[in-house]
Amino acid sequence: MSEHKCHCGDDDCGCDHTHETMEDLFECLDAPLKFHLEEGAVFEDPRIGDAGFDLRALESSTINPHEQQLVRTGLRIAIPVGWVGIVKDRSSMAKNRIYSHAGVIDESYRGEVLVMLSNDGKEPYQIEKGAKIAQLLIIPCMTESVQVETIEELGKTERGEGGFGSTGK
Repeated sequence: MSEHKCHCGDDDCGCDHTHETMEDLFECLDAPLKFHLEEGAVFEDPRIGDAGFDLRALESSTINPHEQQLVRTGLRIAIPVGWVGIVKDRSSMAKNRIYSHAGVIDESYRGEVLVMLSNDGKEPYQIEKGAKIAQLLIIPCMTESVQVETIEELGKTERGEGGFGSTGK
C-alpha cells in the first residue's frame, strides 16, 4: 500500500503527515484559507453548494470589444500547501462573451489576485466596482507526489493521438 504525504503545514494538527488512503489525506488538508483585503475589496464565503468563491472587481472599468484587461480584486490569498487556486469564468459573463484567462494561482504566490478578462462581444462591457467577475476554485494539487519518468513510447489507447473534437461533437 502506498503512503500519501500531506503538506498541511500544521505541526499541531495531530497527524503524522503520512496517510494510507487519499480520503485520509484530504481530511488532513482541511487547512484554513488565509487572505488579506485592500480597502474596498470584498471576499465572502461561498453559499452552500457553490463550487468556488466569487471574485469581485475592486474598481469600475470598461472592456471594449476584442480587448482584454487585467481587473484588480484587492485580494491577496495564501493557498494552503498541496492546493491550487483556479480562476474560472462566471456563466453570467460568458453569456455576454466576457471570458477569464490564465487563471492558476500557485500556493507560493502572495501578490494580488488579478483577473484577465477579454471581451469577445460587439459592445463595450461595463464592470462596476464590487461586481462578481470570476470564480476561484480551490482544488488539491498533487504535483509533489507525482513521479516523472521519461520513456520511449507511451503505449497505445483506443483514442490514440486524436484531439480537438476527435471523439465526437
